[in-house]
Amino acid sequence: MKLNCKLALYSFLARFGLLKKSYTAKIMLVAFLGTHVPLLTLLITFVISNSYSWEMTVRVLVIALLATLVGTAATLYALRHLLAPVILTSAALQDYLNTKKLPELPTEFADEAGTLMADTSQTLHKLDELIHYISNYDGLTGLPNRDLFCDRLHQIVSQSENNQRLVAVLLLGIDDFTDMSHTVDRETLNLLLRAVAQRLTTCMGQTEILAHVSGDEFAIALTEIPCFESAIKLSQLLVSTLAKPFFLEGNSIRITASIGIAINDLGDRNGVDKLLQQARLALYQAKQQGRSQYQFYSPEVNAQLQERLVLENELHGAVERNEMVVYYQPLIDLHTRKITAMEALVRWQHPTLGLVSPAKFIPIAEANGSIVQIGEWVLRTACAQTRAWQLVGFPPIRISVNLSARQFEQPNLVEVVNQTLEETGLKASYLELEVTESLLMGDVQRSVNTLEQLRNLGILLALDDFGTGYSSLNYLKRFPVTMLKIDRSFVQDVTSNPDSAAVTDAIIALAKSLRLNITAEGIETQEQLDYLQRRGCEEGQGFYFSRPVPADAIAQMLQESFQQAVA
Repeated sequence: MKLNCKLALYSFLARFGLLKKSYTAKIMLVAFLGTHVPLLTLLITFVISNSYSWEMTVRVLVIALLATLVGTAATLYALRHLLAPVILTSAALQDYLNTKKLPELPTEFADEAGTLMADTSQTLHKLDELIHYISNYDGLTGLPNRDLFCDRLHQIVSQSENNQRLVAVLLLGIDDFTDMSHTVDRETLNLLLRAVAQRLTTCMGQTEILAHVSGDEFAIALTEIPCFESAIKLSQLLVSTLAKPFFLEGNSIRITASIGIAINDLGDRNGVDKLLQQARLALYQAKQQGRSQYQFYSPEVNAQLQERLVLENELHGAVERNEMVVYYQPLIDLHTRKITAMEALVRWQHPTLGLVSPAKFIPIAEANGSIVQIGEWVLRTACAQTRAWQLVGFPPIRISVNLSARQFEQPNLVEVVNQTLEETGLKASYLELEVTESLLMGDVQRSVNTLEQLRNLGILLALDDFGTGYSSLNYLKRFPVTMLKIDRSFVQDVTSNPDSAAVTDAIIALAKSLRLNITAEGIETQEQLDYLQRRGCEEGQGFYFSRPVPADAIAQMLQESFQQAVA
């Protein structure tokens, strides 16, 4: 209320069009009126008074008028110059808003106008520093962000004497950071990233640039390197430094990191952005190779990753577009040669690329999570097809379906499987789910609980690729599986490699002692078949019997197997 009262005259004058946009005009008007009040008073006095002659009256009024005009002009001139601090301050603010140019206002005056100019200048300088910091530095770690990283590197390589300089960009990413973010709270993750930034800072030299570019990724620029080995040595130092445990709020956290490296002669300014992109591609490949890896960029890697990116984009919606198909490979009784089961194998019938190999799209689906939808579709399709074969009169056989790691981690897995059986009408005893050793070892107790729930439904469980994972007897006896599958890598050279033969013999003997069924994968020759038969292997699959084929081609195989059984 008090503030509004103080602005009453200002608000009143602002209503008039000519005065609305000019503070100077308001002051001048008030000054003009103020200086003319004495003149008007004198004029009225002389007009209503008869004490003076007309000559005296006119002489006095002319002198008063001239004196008033001179005094008014001097007053207005002085007022205009006294308003300069306000006008300059207003112009400086407007100029900063439009051009971000910092003002050069005087700061030596001590009155209200001087304080206004000094405070405005100081405030704008602090505001500019804050805006610069927010725009160029990461608020979490305090490190330069991606824009400032690129700008600094641009400045270095744009200098004429540095045009031929060899520059390396390292992009460091924390391994499995996405999975970690699902299990660790946000505050702890922030503390971890700050600690990582501090630890990386200790590894930097005076000429190296460190930045936090996004999420768990940190960029390092080496602007003075004599050879590739310099980048390798720094990469090894960074990886080993981050491998040491972090102590955060009383907890010990261990992480690993991988690094992508791009090295180039940066003769043009656009090379910095390109180099950072190449480092990201190299980082992706490094993470594909495992933990604590570093990898240099190469055009071949770029081509592979571009292909992967295309497949990843087009994989979304492939199920809805009916591009996925299920192929079936028969499992054969090695003694009677009858079909005992079918393994369901997914294939992607791409509209332009044709049949895409599972080796290409399954890892992508695993990485982006779409394998869950694909896996559920394969399970439902395979169960429905098996039930359809039964309804047309073929002897019942089991259908074997692989479970991916992502599927196995789903909390509603048992519910999904049970619902699929109910919807398709297939009895649980005809469904076999395959899991791998490594899949089960992440959380053993949880794996055992999930397997037992599936087993309680009446479903058969097979341990796939046995011999390539942990192969711990202590864990094996805890898993309620009914089948061991010998990995194809052992079967391929079982007749030529004594080590593979020894492992195969051991797996068969182990399965028999635990009263488990045994299946050999990848049988391709008569010699392999004979060896497995002699060792007592009961069941097998592979190209020797049949490649995976569409459902239409299976009907003929089932008919021949049925006729062989009747004969």
